[in-house]
Amino acid sequence: MRDIILFQCTECKNKNYSSMKNKKNTTDKLQLKKYCRSCRKHTIHKETKA
Repeated sequence: MRDIILFQCTECKNKNYSSMKNKKNTTDKLQLKKYCRSCRKHTIHKETKA
């Protein structure tokens, strides 16, 4: 049930983080504010497919 997802920076489009989520409980895409190493600042990261 749990799938691996990747988080992509909205500014530089780099895939920086990975996580797992249960697709039955959370059907919509996640958006988290995380630190991007290439931008060197906190940006919004959106969920993408692994």
